[in-house]
Amino acid sequence: MSSHRAFQLKLNPLTGNSEWIVIEDNDESFAQNFHKPFLATTSYLDMLNDSTRNAAFRQAIQKTISKPCHVLDIGAGTGLLSMMAARAMGDEGKVTACESYLPMVKLMKKVLRLNGMEGRVKIINKRSEELQVGFDMPSRAHVLLVESTFLWKLHDFHNNEATVSDSIRLTPPGLDSVLGIKRQQYAMHVNPLQEEITLLSEPFKIFEFDFWKRPESYGETELCVKATNDGRVHVVVSWWVLQLDQEGTIYYSTAPRWISSPTITSPIGWCDHWKQCVWFVPGSGISILQGEEIRLLATHTETSFSYNFDTLVPTTEILNHRCMTGDFQLVLPPERAAIYADKEWRLSMLKAVQSMGKDRLLCLVVDDSVFLPLLVAKLSEASVMSLLPGLRERGLQYLQAVAHANGLSHSCIEVLEKNVQQLNMDDIHQKKVDLLIAEPFYVGYDGMLPWQNLRFWRDRTTLNDILSEDALTIPSKGILRACAMSLPDLWKSRCCLSSIEGFDHSVVNATLGACGHPPELEEGPCLPFFVWQCGEFDVLSETFDVMEFDFSKQICECQGKSQVKFTKRGVCHGFVLWIDWVMDLQNSIVISTGPDKKYWKQGVKLLGTPRTVDPQSLTGVQPCSAVVEACFSPLKGELKIILDFL
Repeated sequence: MSSHRAFQLKLNPLTGNSEWIVIEDNDESFAQNFHKPFLATTSYLDMLNDSTRNAAFRQAIQKTISKPCHVLDIGAGTGLLSMMAARAMGDEGKVTACESYLPMVKLMKKVLRLNGMEGRVKIINKRSEELQVGFDMPSRAHVLLVESTFLWKLHDFHNNEATVSDSIRLTPPGLDSVLGIKRQQYAMHVNPLQEEITLLSEPFKIFEFDFWKRPESYGETELCVKATNDGRVHVVVSWWVLQLDQEGTIYYSTAPRWISSPTITSPIGWCDHWKQCVWFVPGSGISILQGEEIRLLATHTETSFSYNFDTLVPTTEILNHRCMTGDFQLVLPPERAAIYADKEWRLSMLKAVQSMGKDRLLCLVVDDSVFLPLLVAKLSEASVMSLLPGLRERGLQYLQAVAHANGLSHSCIEVLEKNVQQLNMDDIHQKKVDLLIAEPFYVGYDGMLPWQNLRFWRDRTTLNDILSEDALTIPSKGILRACAMSLPDLWKSRCCLSSIEGFDHSVVNATLGACGHPPELEEGPCLPFFVWQCGEFDVLSETFDVMEFDFSKQICECQGKSQVKFTKRGVCHGFVLWIDWVMDLQNSIVISTGPDKKYWKQGVKLLGTPRTVDPQSLTGVQPCSAVVEACFSPLKGELKIILDFL
């Protein structure tokens, strides 16, 4: 990317097609392409709404910059810290803001102009490693070991799958590591897991970085960690503590709230931009008794941390689950791995396929499922074809690797190397498809809104000409469901910005997708979140249906309207929406992706102004019910939501 032009990849979620958008280094191009909430799913808004962070940096900058100097702000974002530094030095000194992301550079210029700081801060649109770093502050990283059943389910696919009742094995004996998750740290809010987590060690320091010195691009350390409880080490949870001044009086930490430390005098509230890091211990973990020691080897590169264990207690569990160099492994997101090993989900899929009968001749799996091709081939005599639009060759390799262990021939599942739009009767050997099936799961859609998985419906419509007249579609329909919720932490993090530590940021609200207190006639976007990770929340209404999507028909515009009564008094910050997938024609097999299901994200529509609601209200001052109206557009997969309180 040059300093004058950038290319942004834009995905159409219903077609799976991508296009490149050119961002020119001029205000007209930026205004034309990005007047909508282009950066709504980034962490910029949440970070700028973090008053604890902002105040800590202001105090540290005022304390550190006591005389004119040259300040370099790396990853400057909107320029907030650059402006703090310029203000601290008065009319003297120099501030250089380094920001590599061109859309953010455009926003920074607007913010600087609004605050009369254009001539005080020099902007460089480059990557930070292209510059000679001249100023920064020290940071520390901290770690502890924990036991957690939920976190274990996110990665130990092989042992969890052993409990399911169907005859499919996605990780057959001898191929334990053929399906798994990437060996890396995963960002996650662990605070909600406090009650089911068992701490197995005290917090201990792994690395300390002094940014007054030239940083090392690689480092390693070895520690002996003593267990404080009996248990099984499933994960390593890590965070950092940032020392913002040289004297060590101003700190900012991302530690879980249940960790106490002398340096954390005022723990930060919930914020989405700082999570903890979770590193999964391979297999079923390591058994350890209180007082025993475990040896931990930690390494870091310029961009990542990793951990390995050499236990001082007898165990072969880790060795049994190490993936040998050169072995093929299909990598999935942790949530998808947990879904594939979930007994309830697997049973629903089994019942759905059994309900279709055995007289189907040709089955086409249109999504990236690697479970459904095996299940259909195992339970029926149908020829099975799969598209695997995101997995492609990797999916084919995987299916071939596990077919024999599941009692299937290597050729029983045919993977078509074509897009849905290109498929014709020649590709399916002049036979009509009489079973069209999907989970649905599409690679790369993990961070998208629930209804963007209606790509399945678009695919079904595109394939209409090759479907038989009595073709079955699984799922048969989708139901958009919702409930009213109190979400104070999330709402606060998505508020419109005004003055931050004395600097006006109102010009960035539209681009960052601010929801709380928007200007008149404007509203924030609906955004995807794991609701269980959104800090404090409470359900204020019953679950209600908004609209249905009938997959036996071709995709079309859909509308729905429902009135819902509140069941609890409280402050309503918005509505949570999700899709429940009906897997059979009798409506008896339903897979829910609601807020009580931790493996799926929901869509959250926040209110511009929170409303106090009361189901017992007789005066009408506090609403006792609300009307939710929604309209789905099949063109881009967008859902428009209108809310009204009664």
